[in-house]
Amino acid sequence: MENILKEVENYWDGRSEGYSEVNVAELNSYKMDVWKELINRYKPNVIGRKLKVLDIGTGPGFFAIAMASCGYDVTAVDYTDAMLHRAKKNAGSLKNCINFIQMDAHALNFKENTFDLIVTRNLTWNLEKPDQAYKEWHRVLVTGGRLLNFDANWYLHLFDETKKSEYEEDRMNSQKQGVKDHYVHTDTAAMEEIAKNLPLSRTMRPQWDAAVLINTGFKKVMVEQDIGEQVWDNEEQINYASTPMFMIFAEK
Repeated sequence: MENILKEVENYWDGRSEGYSEVNVAELNSYKMDVWKELINRYKPNVIGRKLKVLDIGTGPGFFAIAMASCGYDVTAVDYTDAMLHRAKKNAGSLKNCINFIQMDAHALNFKENTFDLIVTRNLTWNLEKPDQAYKEWHRVLVTGGRLLNFDANWYLHLFDETKKSEYEEDRMNSQKQGVKDHYVHTDTAAMEEIAKNLPLSRTMRPQWDAAVLINTGFKKVMVEQDIGEQVWDNEEQINYASTPMFMIFAEK
């Protein structure tokens, strides 16, 4: 497991600057309000105190910063030190409102029943043992606490011929419509090699997640497909037409 984690860490270390630039652009665009409205629509209600939020795999800090701007009590964890460095910088005046911690999503160093809400985006597919991670996330949520997981079937095209054809069509459509191809401008080869050793790259989701979350003990699980239509801009929707973003809602 350590070898896979190290490969993933090294990859995202290398991408921290470019990925941070994407997050900063989001923070300074209409997407900030879109994401805040979406998350607040599904968050649990608490009385007499601040909502306690855990952002797992915070990366350059987008979710953590968005939640802190709502006045919540926010903790943000990431396995990659370079990402946390970017996140702290991006947080600006909200830096002291967020508790940034380097931590493995598979093994959270928090007590049981600590958080009201867990948010995470584009993380689960990077995990070597996502079922173990889900158990940990369930453990640290309070009863009635909620998980909002935003992800997609990233790199499923490496294992599925239909998805491969759709992925290739996305590349052609990006060129035809004159938008930046997000796969051409990243180290796709390196990520593909890592993805080949990650279980969720070859698993049809979010069906898998829903089943595992129920078995983990969540009392309510709901999936919303094509969430990207709400949060992605036109360029992203063209690039990722074959890998639509979904949202998994789970309540303990």
